[in-house]
Amino acid sequence: MDRRVKLKTTDFFFIFFFLFLSFLSFTVSLAKTNNLKENPLTVKASLIRYWNERITNNLPKPEFLLSKASPLSVVHSAYFTKLATQKALSDHLSAFCSAANLFCSFDSPNAAVSSRNRDANFAIYTNKNFRNYGTSRLGGVDSFKNYSDGINFAAGSFSRYSRSSNAHHEDFTSYAADGNVANSNFTSYAASATGGSGDFKTYMPRVNVPDLHFTSYDSDGNNHKHSFNSYVDDTNSGNQDFTNYGRNGNGVPVDFTRYGDTSNVIGSGFTGYGELGNGANESFKAYSTNANNPNNNFKNYGGGGNSGIDTFVSYRDTANAGSDTFQSYGRSSSSEKTSFLNYGKSFNEGVDSFKEYGKGAKDEAIGFKIYGVNNTFKDYAKKGVTFAGYTKPAGFVGKKHDSGKSVNNWVEEGKFFREYNLKEGNIMKMPDIRDKMPERSFLPRVILSKMPFSTAELSDIKQIFNARDNSTMEHVIMNALTECERASSPGETKRCVGSVEDMIDFAAEVLGRDVVVRTTENVEGSKGEIMIGKVIGINGGRVTKSVSCHQSLYPYLLYYCHSVPKVRVYVADILDVVSKKKINNGVAICHIETSAWSPGHGAFVALGSGPGLIEVCHWIFENDMTWTTAD
Repeated sequence: MDRRVKLKTTDFFFIFFFLFLSFLSFTVSLAKTNNLKENPLTVKASLIRYWNERITNNLPKPEFLLSKASPLSVVHSAYFTKLATQKALSDHLSAFCSAANLFCSFDSPNAAVSSRNRDANFAIYTNKNFRNYGTSRLGGVDSFKNYSDGINFAAGSFSRYSRSSNAHHEDFTSYAADGNVANSNFTSYAASATGGSGDFKTYMPRVNVPDLHFTSYDSDGNNHKHSFNSYVDDTNSGNQDFTNYGRNGNGVPVDFTRYGDTSNVIGSGFTGYGELGNGANESFKAYSTNANNPNNNFKNYGGGGNSGIDTFVSYRDTANAGSDTFQSYGRSSSSEKTSFLNYGKSFNEGVDSFKEYGKGAKDEAIGFKIYGVNNTFKDYAKKGVTFAGYTKPAGFVGKKHDSGKSVNNWVEEGKFFREYNLKEGNIMKMPDIRDKMPERSFLPRVILSKMPFSTAELSDIKQIFNARDNSTMEHVIMNALTECERASSPGETKRCVGSVEDMIDFAAEVLGRDVVVRTTENVEGSKGEIMIGKVIGINGGRVTKSVSCHQSLYPYLLYYCHSVPKVRVYVADILDVVSKKKINNGVAICHIETSAWSPGHGAFVALGSGPGLIEVCHWIFENDMTWTTAD
């Protein structure tokens, strides 16, 4: 990318004046920092001076934090500040993103892959588009394994895939796991296919911002079976849309197992799903279980279908709030059968709206068992509906469990653990602590102060970053703004920061000016067994207060910093299990007060307990950090 920035003649007076003021500021502070070894005009030198002004102790400066400072020169900083003031950054976005080390390529195109007429086994494959792939295939198997796993931006488009195939099998295994932004479109997938099947396993788990679209999927298919297993589990925000799915299908069975399990603020849209289908058979199991604020919309689902069966088992069980809309569900269908078992039995009820549900249907059979509360039924079929166990769910009672090992086959082992696990000589599993965010830098505060950052200014932000409507960039921006603007949890103090100075100020406001910041030294031991070496309790191992800062996905480096009371912070040597040699120095934080946490929180899923019954510990991941007082 071209990093050169062309300056106009009229810009030089502004830049000269900016440099003059900067030099005056530097000469005033130079006497206080006689031992300053950095070039006094660099951003890092400026931050060191700012640190000395705001932090009172003489402990070593945190190099891992200072290294995230903006790489902009003084001249470029002045130039882009001028553009930001004039709201003209969008005209120079490429130069700005390149010079400031931002990530502005969320919607970049990818290369295309043409069709092949033989069995395919794709292993360790990244970001390709498949067009007209497998058309009219007779038999055979196409398998995708380790597709775009663990990368910052996973994008893939499957157009006219397996169209008019016969007895063909499609297998997706470990697709785009552990990524940041996952943007995939399946268009005209298995249209008019006869026989065969498709299997999706561990599809986009632990993705930060999934944005998936299934359009004209399996239309006019004949007995082409599909299975979705572990679909977008443990994701954060994002959306999935199923449009015109299985239209005019004949005997097309679809099985959804663990769909959106333990996800945060996930949205799913089913539009035109199974419309005019004959003998369709869909099974939804563990749908949005343990999710936080899920939002699912079913529109024109199974409309005009004949002799279909839809089964929802454990739908939105122990979910936190959220909403579901069923509109024109099973309308004008014939001999359809729908069963809801354990629907919406949440500890914190959401809102469910049923409109035109089964309206105009013939011989419809709908059963509800263990159905949640706070729901609305409008224009509902008057016959063929059975309610059993429509009761308000009892309060959550956590199961006491002290093992510290996972009792759930989904939550990554070692992601959460008990405080007693931090004992010298103990062997435990470390989760994947690698930073999977795109590499970015902070902005200088002088530029950041000129940049809009609120949902009220969304149009201005989109204009700066050239974000189209419904683009991945727009989703990234909205997710960050929503998280930063949400109300604080009980006892939480929070702020989103986009500059080193803002992070220093927030930590000093919450904890005082005698503070220190720590992070885990490296990623050694990640995803493997480790041995705990020497353990030191920060602040004498007492219950204390800290400020933890976690990265958020945004074009520039953005951290969600928050203070939660009643924690204990530890620094532990991490040893190789075999050689007993030190390979890492980890920082762990233990939350002593968990009574306000959701019963469906992944920590309780993993450890088998509930809110307020146990403390919960976790490691500070790569490039995240925690601040505490120095004494």
